[in-house]
Amino acid sequence: EVQLVETGGGSAQAGGSLTLACTASGYDWSSRYIGWFRHVPEKEREGVARILILGTYTDYADSVKGRFTISQDNGKRTVYLQMNSLKPEDTAMYYCAAGWRWTWDSKAFNYWGQGTQVTVSS
Repeated sequence: EVQLVETGGGSAQAGGSLTLACTASGYDWSSRYIGWFRHVPEKEREGVARILILGTYTDYADSVKGRFTISQDNGKRTVYLQMNSLKPEDTAMYYCAAGWRWTWDSKAFNYWGQGTQVTVSS
């Protein structure tokens, strides 16, 4: 059974930091990219960061560049999203997803976690 489990969400004040983790199981770890997406009700889901597993490629949405860092621990099959200088507009449900194309198109990600809530207060 494929599972992606996100942890690390919670509340922070503006300017603060949170680290999310996404641990995967049940599929060939190296065969997928991992992306972090976020969703706020009544808005479209937004891709915020993505990483090539076992590679060096990373990419970020303009809205988080310079503030968020995506990284991987392949021994733990885990991808992290370090979020610094948080802003109230970062408040969302954050999801990690595994996909097989280097794209922001969420339809190319076929495995999804259940999501973890991040709330940033001003």
